Amino acid sequence: MKLAVSLWIIGVVYAVFYIVPPAEGLGYLVRVAFFHIPVAWVSVLAFLLSAFWSMQYLRTQEIRYDWKSSVAATLGLLFCLLATVSGAIFAKLTWGAYWNWDPRQTTIFILLLIYGAYLVLRASIQDEEQRARISAVYALLSSLTVPFLVFIIPRFYFSLHPEPVFNKAGKLEMDAIMLYILLAAVGACTALFWQLFQHIVHNKQKSV
Repeated sequence: MKLAVSLWIIGVVYAVFYIVPPAEGLGYLVRVAFFHIPVAWVSVLAFLLSAFWSMQYLRTQEIRYDWKSSVAATLGLLFCLLATVSGAIFAKLTWGAYWNWDPRQTTIFILLLIYGAYLVLRASIQDEEQRARISAVYALLSSLTVPFLVFIIPRFYFSLHPEPVFNKAGKLEMDAIMLYILLAAVGACTALFWQLFQHIVHNKQKSV
């Protein structure tokens, strides 16, 4: 499985640099999107999975769900940070500055603060059951902000952020080859996340 994921990622990287054509208005800078979009997607998926496993913990009180929730949130924060960095690099190349307080940059920064606070909260509570219970409630409440910060609020304001897949009318505007490669990149990034998640959770269970 690990070999398959590795080959998948290598294939995607090759396709991005050697097959993806230049995009109108962006040229070859569009290649950044094939990293930025997948890691942003995985961060959203991870935060929602964290909330799901938090709900499972509150329902069953089984500590394994707390582990899964915390690992998902931690990886989500990591991928969110990667999305922020890649977005800042794209901003520098296209707008001339790493940070412009664009609506999408602002909302992803808020997400970083929310889930950074989640990790601080967990580190500050020593009792395992209390930590799991409070963290679960926090993760559930935090997950409610994710769709608003990522998908809804940025669309109410003017943004320099390009729409590489769907335009503001919700219509698909992407070369077919680029779309297939983007979907492959999203799949590869999701598979990588899942591999990391399973590895960390497995090691956690072995250490107990």
